[in-house]
Amino acid sequence: MPEPHVIALDLGTSSVRAMVFDLRGAAVEGLKAQAETGLRTDASGAAEMDPGRLVDLAAGCLDQVLDRARGVPIAAVGVCTFWHSMAGVDSAGRAVTPIYTWADGRPAEAARELARQLDPAAVHARTGCALHPSYFPARLRWLRQDRPDLWQRVHRWASPGELLFMRLFGQAACSLSMASGTGLLDQNTCRWVPEMLVASGITARQLGTLDDSPARGLRSEWARRWPALADVPWVPAIGDGAASNLGSGCATERRMAVNLGTSGAIRVLWRAERVEIPPDLWCYRLDDRRPIMGAAFSDGGDALAWARRTLALPALPALLEQIAVRPADCHGLTFLPFLAGERSIGWRPHARATLHGLSASTTAVDVAQAVMEAVALRFRLAAEALHRQFPAVEEVVLSGGAFARAPIWARMIADSLGRPVRLSDESEASSRGAALGALRTAALLPDEAQAETRLGPPIEPDPGRTAALAAALERQQALYLRLLEEEASRPRNCPPW
Repeated sequence: MPEPHVIALDLGTSSVRAMVFDLRGAAVEGLKAQAETGLRTDASGAAEMDPGRLVDLAAGCLDQVLDRARGVPIAAVGVCTFWHSMAGVDSAGRAVTPIYTWADGRPAEAARELARQLDPAAVHARTGCALHPSYFPARLRWLRQDRPDLWQRVHRWASPGELLFMRLFGQAACSLSMASGTGLLDQNTCRWVPEMLVASGITARQLGTLDDSPARGLRSEWARRWPALADVPWVPAIGDGAASNLGSGCATERRMAVNLGTSGAIRVLWRAERVEIPPDLWCYRLDDRRPIMGAAFSDGGDALAWARRTLALPALPALLEQIAVRPADCHGLTFLPFLAGERSIGWRPHARATLHGLSASTTAVDVAQAVMEAVALRFRLAAEALHRQFPAVEEVVLSGGAFARAPIWARMIADSLGRPVRLSDESEASSRGAALGALRTAALLPDEAQAETRLGPPIEPDPGRTAALAAALERQQALYLRLLEEEASRPRNCPPW
């Protein structure tokens, strides 16, 4: 009898992917489909997606994969999707709003109102989330204030994974993983926080029931379309960051995961009964037994993309060749990479990118190198905070498309951290993490951490470059603090930094 396989469905902000994986968690060559999604953005700070199109693209990817995988038995489907994002649905389960993503900056003033009304430190210690426009409390308050007609039409708020399951099964629970990234969940009790619901203007009935149980029994139209998936377990969506840790082999506190794509993140996933959340890191969950702690940056690969759009730079291969042979921090520039505002570690949505130290001799390549190094320095700052919580970390594992497009960034991360790093050979870590979760659900894998993960050789730091970047980090932090002091001394009616 043929060996069973699983399907991973990855709903992302840039694309949707469906892939088939074997019992070892290896992607099956040729059994992959991908479709671009993309965000609707504008000058107001909007960052939205069309919920119907997202589900349609996911269905189309499944169509393609199943057509190519005829005769391959599918034992389960695992799903992962982007955290901190939601749409409103009516009583019939139809989306009546766009998907408001974590990148939407319009709730910034609502976040400031909440910070004046609540105790930000206490909220963070309980929910693992700052009072920031990335999370649900500020977004819900903004919608209630600015979109009252739309607000009245919403029966329930749902994450992208829940929207998919509503279409496929007619109902959907909310996984603990997705709930943990809302800013509404107590990270220790794994229950909605009543005070945060009140501050957001909603009740628990307007959120999904918390349940990690797999769904079975597709609605008739989908069962006819995908008979191979009609009665298999579908694992409720988990956060893409947690899935990425699983897929890159970072499922224990001995490994720290660094992900660099359009944005950036650094995370540790571990097992714990209770969590104590430090003020400079966020904390979410994979499930009720495994928290995940880390930092996230809005500007990752996007920062280099901005430099390439804006400056007269050579083509990317030539640019990277030039930067590779230059000494670290040879430009004397200090860059704060907040083109999309600050998330970790200070969570200042109004912060903006700043470039300091320009002279008549500064070149476009100088600026590009400063931008890349500045991103690496933010990882150093976050890694120090994580290491204080997880001194047992032995390895740092890198994953993400930015390392494939700009390999020099991996060396910069090693030099910035001052410790060896290894690149994951898993090109689709989030999809693989969703697949490993599906294998465990189907009782085909005892624990995701037991799956073998392919890693590249260690990339060793250079002591001289590490020292130069440490000095650059001191300048970066000094500039950051100076701008904060200037903002504090401005009249209240002046725009914030």
